[in-house]
Amino acid sequence: MAQAGREGRPCAVRARRKQRRRHAQRRAHRLALDHVLRRPGRPHGADDQRRDAVRPQGGGVSFFWITTRAAGSVALAASSVSVCVGLVLSGRLVRGRRNDLRTAHEALALATLAALAVHVVSLLADSFFHPSILDVTVPFVSGYRQPWMSIGIVSGWGLAILGLTYYARDRIGQDRWRRLHRWTALAWLGGLVHSLGIGTDNGRMWFLAMAGIVAVPALALLVQRFSGTSQDSLTAP
Repeated sequence: MAQAGREGRPCAVRARRKQRRRHAQRRAHRLALDHVLRRPGRPHGADDQRRDAVRPQGGGVSFFWITTRAAGSVALAASSVSVCVGLVLSGRLVRGRRNDLRTAHEALALATLAALAVHVVSLLADSFFHPSILDVTVPFVSGYRQPWMSIGIVSGWGLAILGLTYYARDRIGQDRWRRLHRWTALAWLGGLVHSLGIGTDNGRMWFLAMAGIVAVPALALLVQRFSGTSQDSLTAP
């Protein structure tokens, strides 16, 4: 027994040393990657070190971190186009193909909700950032990049709840539902602010180009809508 214990100790020591080396390599890789990706003028704090999580094997950016970023970009694009279509319909800017536009509006709204769900679930699954459920569902619980994080949470809930009220509009009442649905534009604006304020890719040209292409038309239609050009209510078919 004693001899077996003595023989086992070197193995345990070697295993601990190997584990310490792996931890050191992971930390060095994380810091090096964060230094490369850090944008000028941003403080090099603990929160920024979490921005681009590294796989435990140290082989690159986490799959779930990439997924949450991609899903967030898809949600921004789909919601922006959905807002555009809804404003075009409610402002009666087109006379034909309204049924097709209604179908597209509903499909884009559902795509937004699906992308938001993937955005949150993949963030929860990320092994390095590792937030709790409360961190990503309740405003101001997380200490990460406030107030942008909380703006995103409130906006996400707003888009989800207001979007799903479409299927309860008969219970709510058409007039009440139309008034309620006006707040969807505000929830979308919050999502846009969240993306530009906290998004990992918000300094990259491809993201800015994509955001501009989908958001500028929606913003222009909103300005037109609330400037008195059209007196119709914001509605969603």
